[in-house]
Amino acid sequence: MVTGGSGLVGSAIRKIVSEEEFRDNEEWRFVSTRDADLTDLTQTMALFAQVKPTHVINLPAMVGGLFHHMNHNVEFFRGNFHIDDNVLRASHAGGVKKVVSCLSTCIFPAEITYPCDETVIHDGPPHKSHLGHASAKRMTDVLNHAYNQQHGCLFTSVIPTNVFGPNGNFSIDSGLFVPALIHKVWVAEKSGQPLVVWGTGSPRRQFIYSLDLARLIVWVMRHYEEIDPIILSVGEEDEVSIKEAVELIIQSINFKGEVIYDSSKADGQLKRTASNAKLMKLRPDFKFTPIEQAIKNTCDWFISNYDVARK
Repeated sequence: MVTGGSGLVGSAIRKIVSEEEFRDNEEWRFVSTRDADLTDLTQTMALFAQVKPTHVINLPAMVGGLFHHMNHNVEFFRGNFHIDDNVLRASHAGGVKKVVSCLSTCIFPAEITYPCDETVIHDGPPHKSHLGHASAKRMTDVLNHAYNQQHGCLFTSVIPTNVFGPNGNFSIDSGLFVPALIHKVWVAEKSGQPLVVWGTGSPRRQFIYSLDLARLIVWVMRHYEEIDPIILSVGEEDEVSIKEAVELIIQSINFKGEVIYDSSKADGQLKRTASNAKLMKLRPDFKFTPIEQAIKNTCDWFISNYDVARK
């Protein structure tokens, strides 16, 4: 069972397991908020009793852009903690063999030597801009280890870097950086107005295409047997600045207007480079989609699906 099955990563997993990674001895069920509110324990238990999953990929999360996080840290903590706590509690009660939950690189300490790896998650406080989300997701790692120590459960997690792709949340106000910016560039292009990007554009980030992430999560479900999490990301050498990402989106949409960087707005964390050495040791054959192609694919999808895209 894939919770969050209609979202960005869930939709990508559905595509991967129905095409590239199809196995006729597996039955996949994709569930969403239409099936249950996973912040509610009663609804979560009822969903698990109905589906009776043997394996769970746990994807849903309350997420958003930098300023949405900064203004709603309490809600980000409560929403994310309740989802993961309820899913793991229901998984244990239902005898689920394996759970793979999805964390975020915002869980890493704000003051750390880069690139950071899976061993330093709890070595210091996260950046204050993502305090609620990061703290809740750290607790998922704690629960994974606690369930294993107390009950022998195989509950683990993945740590993707910044995800984007088709079927994402393209809301300018609450979407993640790349999809929100795609929508913003599209609006500027159609209106003939300047494009205003908040911040200086100098922070650097690692981005992962949702279909690449889906391929890796399916591999984790089938083959990864550790409780400790694993970072799913392109390498440090593929990190790009916010400004470079903006330029790629501008090229993909063919925006010809003025671009203004509003330096009065916060940049957030300037860097949070994650090491993918563990992944590359286990999957040295894996090839990531080049960011130029991934952004072009996502822009094309958004334009073609503008009327139905989440925005």
